[in-house]
Amino acid sequence: MAAAPGRAPTKAGAWLLASRPKTLPAAAAPVIVGTATAYAAHAFRPWPALAALAGALLIQIGTNLANDYFDFRHGADTHERVGPVRVTQAGLLAPAAVLRGAWAAFALAAVAGAYLTAVAGWPVVAIGTL
Repeated sequence: MAAAPGRAPTKAGAWLLASRPKTLPAAAAPVIVGTATAYAAHAFRPWPALAALAGALLIQIGTNLANDYFDFRHGADTHERVGPVRVTQAGLLAPAAVLRGAWAAFALAAVAGAYLTAVAGWPVVAIGTL
């Protein structure tokens, strides 16, 4: 979501940029494959599938936000950087807000992981730590 030329995005638009939506299919793909495999084996369970998808997407978003924050903090993202807008470097979101967003995404992913552990057992923890 890009703003019109010369206009800054809204706060919601800045958060959407920060989440880097183009990276989300990479997080969703393994969950979709696993869900399709479960479906083919007649073992599909919709709530665990949704929790796994939410967890994967939240981990990706948290990672993207943490990357934005730490690259800014360590000076890796400068005005000379080529590529998509980095919201912290561009001044669209405060660094502390981006870091809090990363922690919030990771915390919500942990909630999804706790649910998956409750319904599928401790092997989920082993897989989640890989």
